Amino acid sequence: MIDSVIIMAAEATNQATVVNEFEQTLLRVFILIIMFGLGAGLTPRDFGLSLRRPWGLIIGWLTQFGIMPLTAYLLVIAVLMPFTQGPEVAFIALGALIMGAVPAGTTSNLFTYFSKGNLALSVVMTINSTLWAFIMTPLMLWIYSSLLDFDESLSINFIDLAIVIVGLIIPVALGMLVRRLSANAGAVLELVGGVFGVLFIPFLIAIWVPRNWQLLLTTEWPTYAVSIGLGVVGITAAYFIAKAIRIHPMNVRTIALETGIQNGPLAIAIIVAVYIDSPGLDSILLVPALYSLFIVLISTVVTFIFRRANVKEEQKIPDLL
Repeated sequence: MIDSVIIMAAEATNQATVVNEFEQTLLRVFILIIMFGLGAGLTPRDFGLSLRRPWGLIIGWLTQFGIMPLTAYLLVIAVLMPFTQGPEVAFIALGALIMGAVPAGTTSNLFTYFSKGNLALSVVMTINSTLWAFIMTPLMLWIYSSLLDFDESLSINFIDLAIVIVGLIIPVALGMLVRRLSANAGAVLELVGGVFGVLFIPFLIAIWVPRNWQLLLTTEWPTYAVSIGLGVVGITAAYFIAKAIRIHPMNVRTIALETGIQNGPLAIAIIVAVYIDSPGLDSILLVPALYSLFIVLISTVVTFIFRRANVKEEQKIPDLL
């Protein structure tokens, strides 16, 4: 199915470039600052707390790299492919798999704070999944892209992908080093990274939505369903798994948000770096772009639900797992 449409897609795709060279540079600057801030937000105390009570970290890792890639794959085969017409479906599917395979994003830390979750655990989980992305993101993409039997023109060069991820992880380590050398400089860097993380969505809207307005209007509902469903299913599944294990409600909320809120800027940066010359770049970026737009709305609704949770239950369990 996928093999037969690749050449047609290359010939049919004549849309404007999603991001020009200047905007590519801005995207790289954004992601580097976000990653610096992510690393600068971690202190030795956070590491110590997580290592002494590692269950939340372990469960979060399992849900992050277990639920999200699987959810992306299932949505592709159950919703996208059966109901999407046109040669671009293979490119959209690839973008969905990439979105499902990247680690958690810094936006999860913000919504964890607002939902009265365990912020220290959230930050450590984000950094933990980001560092593991060097191995797990290429591995998950290899597994699920193999199941979809992508054509050679859509094959993923996992060495190039790993190199890109390492290049994006290095600022995390540098941010941690800055925090270690100077707590004040680290705090400023963390704040700046958080601000840039929040500004990424408006930036994406400003540069991507106007240029691709016709593309959004003509995009079929299954693509929207995959983009929205990825976050909804991830948050919901992780929540009930963590709750079933009977860990502290604060950590349940944290794990749910950490699992469902993927690193949209990282996914887009990877796609731009690896597939910039692909004729289907617009379509590959479609799910990550839509996901990044909708996950803020989804997380806002989830945060309101979490804040209305019964806090009396938490008072009965003083020890955070």
